[in-house]
Amino acid sequence: MPKRLKIKPRSEGLSDVALLAWLATCASVFSFLFYFKNGDVLLYGDAVAHINIARRVFDSKTPGLLQLGTVWLPLPHLVMIPFLLSMKMWRTGAGGSIPSMIAYVFGAVGMFRMIRSALSGSNPPDAVARASAWIGTVVLAANPNLIYMQSTAMGEVVYLAFFIWAIASFTEHIHGNPSALVRCGLCLAGACLTRYDGWFLAAAMSGIVVLRSLLGGKSLDSASASGTRSALLKFLLITAAAPALWLAYNGIVYRNPLEFENGPYSAKAIERRTQSASNPGHPGSRRPLLAALYFFKAAEDNVAPNEWLQRGWVLFAFGALLTCAFAFRNQSLRPFAKFTWPLAFLLIPIPFYALSIAYSGVPIFVPQWWPFSHYNVRYGLQILPLFSAALALLVNFVLRQESWNWRLRLAGVLALLAFVLASYSRVWREGPVCLREAELNMKTRIQLQVQISKWLEQLPPNATLLMYTGDHVGAVQRAGIPLSHTINEGNHRVWKQPTDPEGLWERALADPSKYADFALAFEGDPVWQAVHDLHLPELVEVHVTGQSRGVLYRLR
Repeated sequence: MPKRLKIKPRSEGLSDVALLAWLATCASVFSFLFYFKNGDVLLYGDAVAHINIARRVFDSKTPGLLQLGTVWLPLPHLVMIPFLLSMKMWRTGAGGSIPSMIAYVFGAVGMFRMIRSALSGSNPPDAVARASAWIGTVVLAANPNLIYMQSTAMGEVVYLAFFIWAIASFTEHIHGNPSALVRCGLCLAGACLTRYDGWFLAAAMSGIVVLRSLLGGKSLDSASASGTRSALLKFLLITAAAPALWLAYNGIVYRNPLEFENGPYSAKAIERRTQSASNPGHPGSRRPLLAALYFFKAAEDNVAPNEWLQRGWVLFAFGALLTCAFAFRNQSLRPFAKFTWPLAFLLIPIPFYALSIAYSGVPIFVPQWWPFSHYNVRYGLQILPLFSAALALLVNFVLRQESWNWRLRLAGVLALLAFVLASYSRVWREGPVCLREAELNMKTRIQLQVQISKWLEQLPPNATLLMYTGDHVGAVQRAGIPLSHTINEGNHRVWKQPTDPEGLWERALADPSKYADFALAFEGDPVWQAVHDLHLPELVEVHVTGQSRGVLYRLR
């Protein structure tokens, strides 16, 4: 008789991850389709800019990696490129959303693994650790603001995935898995090439790893000391390589390794240009404590819409800290508490944004406080993993109280879940604050771009358009005009400062009619300064309240 094949049952952990990935994928796709249908995918001006930076790497009169520019880190643009090869995916913005959607799924899986590893103690994950991980992951993945942001081309969700996986890998590493340290380094490198938050995280985590190594921490013990040293060396080299690469790129191309920090397009330079006697600076400038309060208020706005719900989330986070302290002192809970300390890395965004707002020209405006507006409120999403993990820790604590009967434990968990449901349902009713931010700040700009795109669609297919794309590249995108049919500020050799005497951009500005068929100028931009005194025929002039007027000229 033929031998019967023995099929090993899948582990519960793998089943959990597979189910979670499937659910997160469904949530990602359905929410994207909802926002795509409502025209909300391209609301953020930065999302449009990200998409077109990626597109011009291959669609430009001067294509190449130098089109990545500076200030914004390159990884989000590089991973968008394959999805933007299609003209339709570019015009609709869908190609830019795909990396964020993938990151959303990976971030949810990483959150589950991080919490499960932190709460499993020295044993394989038990039912309580798995249940707590599920609840913490659902709190993260069901956040309305995160769900909206993952449908756009913004980089916050991509960074959060690297951030979460770095901590998850580090947590698995302290369980005695040296290879997880290398994975942690790869995640930190990805974070460092996505947002500058990652640089702060990488420095903090590298310092802890080196310190534990010097002190002979158990996390670095293994059967093979050479294998452990090899993992440590790989971790440090991989982690340091990403910032070093970006500094080298800026140094070679812009002759200033810190071009992204102090160059003409940096946040500091933009703030200096907008300062005046009536506008001395944004709230929190040179005041780190006030800056931290603005950041934390933005974080609260991302999880709850009113004051009493926001206070509840803060109490949960504080309660989680007290829970960890109690667990360390409780003999029966100590095995489940000694691996939770890496979750402290979830606090890293607080000092980073406090310092960035105070000293790097990064403003955050929240509607409750002066100047009573919405700007960069989305940065508060960086605290969402902390809130989610805090809730998971509380659930874990409640479920492990053996002195409580099962009804009391169940009531405690249901009370926590009811509070989350109340918070998120209010957010859905009032609208995610990240969506409101985009709608308020981009309403008039989108109106201008839509009107201009209708005129651009009528231009001859092979016409060349002279245009500064720094502000209104969305008009060209909506019209479906390839960027290779435009002459823009990216068409020169940026390492030739202050100007490139052989650059196409400078030559076209000096003699527009020689190089282009049409010019699209917005009052005050470089093209406007080059053509408005030449008495060229105007095809159309567009005015939208709150925006610089745009004029389409015929050059020849």
